[in-house]
Amino acid sequence: MIRPRKMKQIEMTILSWDADKVIEYLGRSAALHLTEEAGVETQLKDLDAFHGIQDVLETVKSGSGYLGVELPEEPLEDTVLPTETDKLLIEKINAGINALSVRENEQNLERRRVEEAFNEARAFENLNAPFADLDQLSYLTLRVGRLDPKKQAELRESLGDRAVIISLGPALNEDGAAAASGERILAAASRKGRFALDSELKKQSFTPIVIPEGYKGVPTELLSGLEVHLKEIDGALEKIRREKIQLKEEYGPVLRRLAAAYLMSSQVEQLKGKLRATASAYQLSGWVPADKVGEFARDLGALTEGRLAIRAFTPEEIPEVQNGTEKVPVSLVHGAFVRGFERVVFSYGAPLYGTIDPTPFVAFFFAILFGLMFGDLGQGFVLFLLGILTGLKGPKMLKGFKGYSIPLIAVGISSMVMGLLTGEVFTIEGLLAVPTRAAAGFFMSIFGIPGEPPHQILHLMPEKGNIAKLFYFFGFTISVGVALNSIGLLVNIMNLCTLRKYEKAFFSKTGLAGLLLFWYAVFIAVRIILGGRFSWFDFLGLLIPVFCVFFGPVIWRIITHERPVLAEGLMVFIMEGFVEVLETASTYISNTVSFLRVGAFALSHAVLSFIVFTLSEMVSDLPIGPAFALIIMIFGNALIILLEGMIVAIQVVRLQYYEFFSKFFTETGVEFNPFRFRKGESQ
Repeated sequence: MIRPRKMKQIEMTILSWDADKVIEYLGRSAALHLTEEAGVETQLKDLDAFHGIQDVLETVKSGSGYLGVELPEEPLEDTVLPTETDKLLIEKINAGINALSVRENEQNLERRRVEEAFNEARAFENLNAPFADLDQLSYLTLRVGRLDPKKQAELRESLGDRAVIISLGPALNEDGAAAASGERILAAASRKGRFALDSELKKQSFTPIVIPEGYKGVPTELLSGLEVHLKEIDGALEKIRREKIQLKEEYGPVLRRLAAAYLMSSQVEQLKGKLRATASAYQLSGWVPADKVGEFARDLGALTEGRLAIRAFTPEEIPEVQNGTEKVPVSLVHGAFVRGFERVVFSYGAPLYGTIDPTPFVAFFFAILFGLMFGDLGQGFVLFLLGILTGLKGPKMLKGFKGYSIPLIAVGISSMVMGLLTGEVFTIEGLLAVPTRAAAGFFMSIFGIPGEPPHQILHLMPEKGNIAKLFYFFGFTISVGVALNSIGLLVNIMNLCTLRKYEKAFFSKTGLAGLLLFWYAVFIAVRIILGGRFSWFDFLGLLIPVFCVFFGPVIWRIITHERPVLAEGLMVFIMEGFVEVLETASTYISNTVSFLRVGAFALSHAVLSFIVFTLSEMVSDLPIGPAFALIIMIFGNALIILLEGMIVAIQVVRLQYYEFFSKFFTETGVEFNPFRFRKGESQ
């Protein structure tokens, strides 16, 4: 389509109990661009409901974060709004996750205390000092004795994280048999917790065990007891880790589904907060493509069983559009190739509704200009392959570049075609010599052209005998610039006529007068290059459009009977006229000459390729020269593709922006941005 899609504005009134399913339909269909007044301020009708949804989302995120489940950032393709059953399911899952988390935290805390005690005790294992003196020398307080097993749990609870209680097995009599006086324990605390430890031990009827007099260091059984307890804790933590993995496998898909459902519910509540509402109904308005209005109304009617009122208006029927206070959003419909270049246009600005869509011209000239500056069959194939890979559902690292898939394929093909003309494959010229000679010889024989068939059709390296061909190539790049500038002017004239701005369409520097001046100047230049001469009628050919540009405002005011004819006075009119003529001449000269950069970058590409090829040949005669030559070729081509490819792309964008868009993008429109749940989806 050469123009954006036709749009209609609709106004809907829906009942409150239908609001959620209607908004769900809108989010899935992505067909309604809400009007600006619908989003002026947000006043959530049911604030408690919105906060409740956010609380549930936080619960899901917390549990998923603990299990390591990656949640979606927006609703999934098959997401539906949550139900009360989903909320109960989240509570159940969260309870299980919290219980596991508490167990893990307790075990980690216990392990840290036991490990600190073990390391402290081991430091004094071989100390040549009585055990009784360690209490004075160490930062650790150790107590060894007997305690009723039934009271150990109570002791642990009362001490909390201030001490570690380690069981050392049953107490033994002198004959080595188990005693009936309780179980041996080791209690360890920091120096700060010493008095609290002794106090609690006393409350629980702790009986100290007398360490043999003169025993030096730390008893081995105490160290082994701490070590065994560490292993028990590690075993418990490993079990918890396996349970966490099991929970992740079991609940991961469920948590992702639930998160997506509540994300959708959150978006629904936010939109409801932006709508005009009463106690029992909501009203919303927005723009819909004209060809979708019928389907839109039928679907909503069936969804609500007819419980809605809907009206549709054309832009001409809306006063705000007619007086310029509201702009109709622009929706473009393209094939796969042209659609890949929409972002280039919208990054500059959206075209006004009803004006010419420049995207097809951008797509065509982008590929052509890139290929002219970056001609190499091998390097172009790499870009083509990158375009294929980024367009597939491949590695996650390439997912973010999916929007560049079509442009990469296009510039890759264009570069390969230019590479066939220059005969270059990864900077090597000779690889295509035989097929190029054969093809050239075939066409020369058909047209009866005498001479030896060339081994390459286009030779850009400056050498003796091909300077004239270089000038021809630069002339061709200028002609591309003339074509692009002309299309920009024609688009501007048609747009201005569509908008009924006839004065600018016919008498401005970017209107018909400017276009005729530009074309006639190009005609004179071509004629002189071909051997012609500047004649008297050329003055007339240049003077008429210059006269129209200079006197355009006066002519238009005379035609439309506006008074006074000189709105700002004679002197202001003369000064503005001279400035306009000078600016017109300088603009067209600079806009045309600017395309010499295309030839300059093509030449620099050829020179850089020649340098890489020459360096690889220079090292190929060394003892391990072939390996060095291969490395130079690989890194040289990679550098050209990455660095020069980026520079060439920037230059193409610059030429599009300054030499093409500047002709007609004097006012931008609004891009069609419908309400949708999945923001990452293309229109």
